[in-house]
Amino acid sequence: MTDDLERSAELLLNRVGHWSAAQWAQQSRGDRMYALVQQLADLAAAAESRPPLPVPRLADVVLPDQLRVMVRDLRAAPPTTRTEAATHVATLRASL
Repeated sequence: MTDDLERSAELLLNRVGHWSAAQWAQQSRGDRMYALVQQLADLAAAAESRPPLPVPRLADVVLPDQLRVMVRDLRAAPPTTRTEAATHVATLRASL
């Protein structure tokens, strides 16, 4: 079953999953996507009652994979956390 978080992530990934490094570099897209990945990691940490850790900043073309990992990490999170995460994803998607 797909919820709002998985659907929002799927829509974002469909938009950016094929981007080249040059496309990521435009308008700070890579930085904004990385910030989203970090937000999701922080939400997952809070849901698991553990301290947040920085997500490794890898090449921009890896960001879609990092997003997939964060969405999977949030599968067991409470519905309110998943809804918050979905809102962050949708907000970024709308701005790209």
